Amino acid sequence: MLDTLNTLITAKLGPAGPLMVVAGLAFFLILASIPLMLRSRPDPMDKLRETSRKKMEKETRAVLRDTRRNEKLNKYAQYLEPQTAEELGAMRMKLMQAGYRSRDAVRIYYLAQMVLGLGLLAIGSAYYMLVLGTPDAPLHEKMLFMIGPGAAGYFAPKYWVTRRVEERRQQIVEGFPDALDMMLVCVEAGQSLDQSIRRVSGELRASYPALADEFEIISNEMKAGKEKSAVLNDMGERCGVQDVSSFVTVLNQAASFGTSIADSLRIYAAEMRDKRVMRAEEKANKLPTKMTLTTMILTVPPLLMILVGPSVVGISNIGSLVK
Repeated sequence: MLDTLNTLITAKLGPAGPLMVVAGLAFFLILASIPLMLRSRPDPMDKLRETSRKKMEKETRAVLRDTRRNEKLNKYAQYLEPQTAEELGAMRMKLMQAGYRSRDAVRIYYLAQMVLGLGLLAIGSAYYMLVLGTPDAPLHEKMLFMIGPGAAGYFAPKYWVTRRVEERRQQIVEGFPDALDMMLVCVEAGQSLDQSIRRVSGELRASYPALADEFEIISNEMKAGKEKSAVLNDMGERCGVQDVSSFVTVLNQAASFGTSIADSLRIYAAEMRDKRVMRAEEKANKLPTKMTLTTMILTVPPLLMILVGPSVVGISNIGSLVK
């Protein structure tokens, strides 16, 4: 029976017919299993915790803001979040470093991976079967056109977040010396550290928005009553930049030992300016090495053509005359 079915499918769809049927059945089973998984009965303990949470929110809503998550995404939280607290914390921190601080950022990230992966997988499979499919196509070509788009869609959010993290870190590194200089001016003018941070946040908004956002966050957290050392430590973790972590350590030590914040900022700002000059010199010293290969690629082939070309033409003409 299986041989008859295989022969019938091959006759209808060609040599790649069994592979297409298997891929279609797999995709159909995946789509069919999603509603069954979503219809699973809720855990009684989850219902009890949800009831307790709603009761607590109702009692404290007069003095606290409503912090409920997106109800639509909350239904599928077990599918759109890591199962361990360590993975969830690491992903949330990475998204915060990329500038995505919303409460549903982790769920939206995994939702984007799932939607793009399955969507591009279906589009790639349909495009290959309907447009590019040929009976004698090799297996690697089929896998490339079918699975390739799905893999690209799955890894696209991860690539985007990684690029965002690197861009924000680079922006923070470039703007941090200027921020320290402005903060030092504000402190020496008689403003407190909180006022200085708020003023620097507003001044940096046009040039370095990522660093301005970080200063604005710590300013709001300080106004909300959070401990200053905890606020600064959180900033160091969010930025993921060594200069910011050292700055946090300097401020915490100044507060612990009772030293002048202005003196600490003056010394550290001078160090940051020197470090910025050293970074610029390092890039300048790397430039000749990077240009060497490009120069060779762009100049050596034309030079060889100019010098050796006439000789090759002359030798070929001599050979034709001898013949």
